[in-house]
Amino acid sequence: MMERKNAWKDYTPEDIEKVMNMGRRYQKFLDGGKTERECVANAVEAARAKGWRDLKDIIANKEGVKPGDGIYVNVMGKAVLLFLIGKTPLEKGINIVGAHVDSPRLDIKQNPLYEDSDLAYLDTHYYGGIKKFHYLANALALHGVIVKKDGTTVNVCIGENPEDPVVGISDLLIHLSGELMNKNAGNYVTGEELDIIVGGIPVQDEDEKYSVKKGILSILKEKYDIEEEDLLSAEIEAVPAGKCRDFGLDRSMLLGYGHDDRVCAFAAMDALLSIDEIPETTCCCLFADKEEIGSVGATGMRAAYFENAVAELIALTAPAYSDLILRRALGASRMLSCDVSAGFDPSFAQAFEKKNAAYLGRGVCFNKFTGSRGKGGSNDANAEFIAKVRRIMDENNVAFQTAELGKVDVGGGGTIAYICALYGMEVIDSGVPVLSMHAQYEIINKADLYEAARGYRAFMLNA
Repeated sequence: MMERKNAWKDYTPEDIEKVMNMGRRYQKFLDGGKTERECVANAVEAARAKGWRDLKDIIANKEGVKPGDGIYVNVMGKAVLLFLIGKTPLEKGINIVGAHVDSPRLDIKQNPLYEDSDLAYLDTHYYGGIKKFHYLANALALHGVIVKKDGTTVNVCIGENPEDPVVGISDLLIHLSGELMNKNAGNYVTGEELDIIVGGIPVQDEDEKYSVKKGILSILKEKYDIEEEDLLSAEIEAVPAGKCRDFGLDRSMLLGYGHDDRVCAFAAMDALLSIDEIPETTCCCLFADKEEIGSVGATGMRAAYFENAVAELIALTAPAYSDLILRRALGASRMLSCDVSAGFDPSFAQAFEKKNAAYLGRGVCFNKFTGSRGKGGSNDANAEFIAKVRRIMDENNVAFQTAELGKVDVGGGGTIAYICALYGMEVIDSGVPVLSMHAQYEIINKADLYEAARGYRAFMLNA
């Protein structure tokens, strides 16, 4: 039978304990990584705790690099590369597991603070593909950085501690929503209407025109020592407040913000940092930014930071550097482009083709292609590479499944796979099935996370 069975059916009590332990570690990672900056900081901290070194320091101090060394590259605090140097020269390729750590959210505009009808608001611009109505009448937290003109960086996190206030966007009461309810879901609320209420107490000054706004500015001054102008150079994200929670009475699943794609990022990092031996082939874990908006910008996968890092490593490990060696290294590499898959949802079965859908609990998922409709924007891995990946998973007893992203003409999506494939390397999409993808709270199965981490480790050591 081609149908894959639920991974929980084969777990021993010891296996189940490992699954639950990984779930708890992932919850901690997700709670501490609600922005790409926080995820990168967590990854760097974990690497440094293992004794890994910063590539910039190695170059500056003219230090050597040898097999078994762990090296990280921090890209503007918003993307990161982790390399475990192997015995084989880089010219023979690298085994890569890459994911992205940006998630859909609301970004605070550069000139955001205003007052209307005795309420203070923050103006926002939504980031990535969202159903805008999801953000109404929900508790939001503010995460990010404010950089002052003197270069001082102020970290912001409001709404996560129980004693913190939260903020949010109001919705219209059902009693007055007759006309609004006749709109289609996409037009229920516009992007410009997603403004966040942040205050309602005016300062005690009868002559002050915007007294509630001034009150908020005084709070920001007292708490963070910033002026309104400092918001021009801020990156603040509004995200769902609260922690990742066990989901289901049997605690088999996790409900949280940002599983797309931090679940794959965690699995990849956990897999790499668990390798204590010197691998035959150099292994790389990659956290990219900006995937949700097309992998653009200096920290998106379209940028050259991965290629530049490999070039630097070749210069440190090869007898002599050449661009030809770099091209050979990139072309000979093998990659799992790790991004979440759409989990089959019986409540919306009409959107899926059941024989080629990903199911929660059946293990890590592999997508030969993504894209939309006629495979537009797809990588489309070749059969030879898929066969190799199948063999690695089976030889290491990893529960896995294959899937497509919904029915052919229903929609689609993409990952960073096609960008990395431009180097000529072998790439296939892999990930964890998710319910309610891009909603404020997404759902994954702990078994799929566990099998993903096991599969990514097996791939890095055997591809």
